[in-house]
Formats: sequence, C-alpha cells, structure tokens
Amino acid sequence: MDLDDTARRPFWPWVFALVITLVTAGGLLVVAQTAAHESERSAADWSGSARAEGWEVPSVAAAAGDAVAASDQTPVTDAVPAPASDAVAPADVVAADPTWTSTVAGRTGIPDRALRAYATAALTVQREQPDCGIGWNTLAGLGAIESAHGTHSGGSLGADGYPDPPIRGIALDGSASAAIGDTDGGVFDGDAVWDRAVGPLQFIPATWQRWGADANGDGAADPNQIDDAALAAARYLCAAGEMTSPAGWRRAVFSYNHLDSYVDDVAATANVYAARAAG
Repeated sequence: MDLDDTARRPFWPWVFALVITLVTAGGLLVVAQTAAHESERSAADWSGSARAEGWEVPSVAAAAGDAVAASDQTPVTDAVPAPASDAVAPADVVAADPTWTSTVAGRTGIPDRALRAYATAALTVQREQPDCGIGWNTLAGLGAIESAHGTHSGGSLGADGYPDPPIRGIALDGSASAAIGDTDGGVFDGDAVWDRAVGPLQFIPATWQRWGADANGDGAADPNQIDDAALAAARYLCAAGEMTSPAGWRRAVFSYNHLDSYVDDVAATANVYAARAAG
C-alpha cells in the first residue's frame, strides 16, 4: 500500500487529550497538597479548639497601637511580651520574661511551659524580622488547635518541652491524605515507611527539613520539642509576608493549613487569648 494513500487521523484530538490530562493531573496535585496540609493538623476536633469549647470571639480594642482590626475572622495581635531581664537563653534567642508568662498563663489557661515557647518565639522573630508583626497569641492559637499545647489525648507537656506521650498524626500513605514517603528515617515520627505530622505544632518531617530550628540550645532541631517547633512555626508564618494587616495575617495562617475554617479557628482562639491576657 502506498503510504500516501493511508488515511491520516487529524492531530488536534491528541493535543486536546494531552491538555485535558495535564489539567486533571494539576488538579489532583492541588488536592494532594491540600490534603497534606490538613494532615499536618491531624484532627479538626482536638480539645484545644476554641470553637469546640464554645468560646465567644471578643471584640478587642487595639493595644499599644500594634493590634489589627478585630472581627470574628481576624485576630488581635497582642503586644509582644517583654524579654526576660536575667533568663539564660540559647544564642540568638530572646527569652520571654518568666513573670509575664506565669501571669498570662494563669489568665489564659495556656500551660506556662507552652506559653514560654510561644512568647520566646515571637520575641525572637520580632528581632529577626521586625516587619512581620507576629504575636505570641497567634502561635498560641496554632498550638491550641494543633495539639492542645502538647496535651492532646490526655498527654502532658514536660519541663523539657516534650509531650508525653509523643504526638504523631496518621501515616501519610495516601489512604486519607497525600502520599508522602518517609523523609526522616523515622527519627522524628517513628515511621520509617511514611511521614507523619509530629509534635505540638504538627510539622511534617519533610517540611521540618527546611524550617527546623533549635530554640532550646541543645544542639538539635526537633519538631517534637515545643521551643524548636514554636520558633520554626513563627518563621514559617512570617515567610508568607507581614502579619500586621487582616489580609496578611490570614494569608500567613492559610499557608500553614490551606483551610479557611482553620484560619477562622486560629483567629478565634488568638482573640480569646489576647482578651484574657489583658485581664
């Protein structure tokens, strides 16, 4: 048969099919990425959730001129606490005043050990990135919702900043999340097959590889340790841009977990903490 006489199929259907395939794959990637962020949170109904406790979101006036407008979706950025005058802190970390943390812990119900980590992280990043504007209460809002400040499922937060028992999310094996194979050899999450969100701020080991911090000065960056996790979370949030405006704050928290409902929950919790801290 003469090849010139062979019927030729039009080329455009193949191009169209290729485009459809690529668009579909892109959509699935977005879904997978969102599922991975949701897995970092691990559970939407942990006992630290402000909405689960029935808290009302207060309308809090700006304090010290650094608070953004309050609403039921935007948190007050409470004044950054004063640094400690005599506390010993690791190099490059600004320690929070223990008198302040003790007083505010009593008013808010946040464990003093956890509050110390959040306030120290806020002070440290304020010095590192003064234009970010992150507040201690934002980090406390994250910690409440992610792990009830390291006390999820009846656990406790030790003086060393480690939850007991360790807090680990589901295996990110693709069955209820994006599939993320092991990236830490099971060092942080105890799973040498799949990654799991770990610690008080629920970092995925793959994310920790970039954002890990050593805030307690023990020579190791560990997402299970609350000082390290709080400082890493503060830097992660500030990487999204300023947090002094409602839009900037929401953008930063959304980058931590890609759900508007999550952003609203963190805002509600942060507002409550700011109001209670003010007395």
